[in-house]
Amino acid sequence: MLRLLLLRHAKSSWDHPGLDDFSRPLAPRGIQAAPRMGAFIAANFEAPNLVLCSAAVRTRATLDLVLPHLVPAPDLVFEDELYLASASELLMRLRRVPRRWPSVLMVGHNPGFHEFAQALSGAAADRAQLVAKFPTAGLAVLTFDGDAWSKIGPGKGTLTRFVTPAMLLKGHASA
Repeated sequence: MLRLLLLRHAKSSWDHPGLDDFSRPLAPRGIQAAPRMGAFIAANFEAPNLVLCSAAVRTRATLDLVLPHLVPAPDLVFEDELYLASASELLMRLRRVPRRWPSVLMVGHNPGFHEFAQALSGAAADRAQLVAKFPTAGLAVLTFDGDAWSKIGPGKGTLTRFVTPAMLLKGHASA
C-alpha cells in the first residue's frame, strides 16, 4: 500500500507588497498552524519516507515547522517545478517516485493541490469537505493499493483523512 499526504502551505503573509509571490513568508496564523499539523501527522501516521516540497518560501517555512514532528526524519527534495504546479504536473512528478518510498508527503499550493486531491480520490466520507475547500495548512491523506507510484492515477486513491487547522482547534480531527 502507498500513502500520500498532501499538505498545502500554511497561511502566508501579504504584509510586504513588494515581494513576488514565490518569496512570501508565513503569516503569524500560518506559523501557529503548521506545527499543529505536524503534530497531527506524527500522532496519526508513520512518518513519511520522502518529502517533495515546492521551493517557494512559504512551503519551505511550513515544512520547517512540520519536520521536527516527523521521526525518523524523511528524505527531502525541494523542487522549483512544484511551485504552483497543476494537478497533471503533480501526478507526473509523483509517478516518478521510486518504490523504496511507500509514504510521501508533498507540500505545495492551490489550485493544483485541491484539483490533484479531488482527481485522485474516490468516494470517501471526508470528500465533501475536500471538494468544498482545501484551505491553507489543510492535509489530505490518500492511500493506494499496490506498491508502485508509477501506477497511480485519477480515481485510484482512497481519501482516508482530510484535516484542516480549524478542525484541529475544534477537536473534530481526532484519530
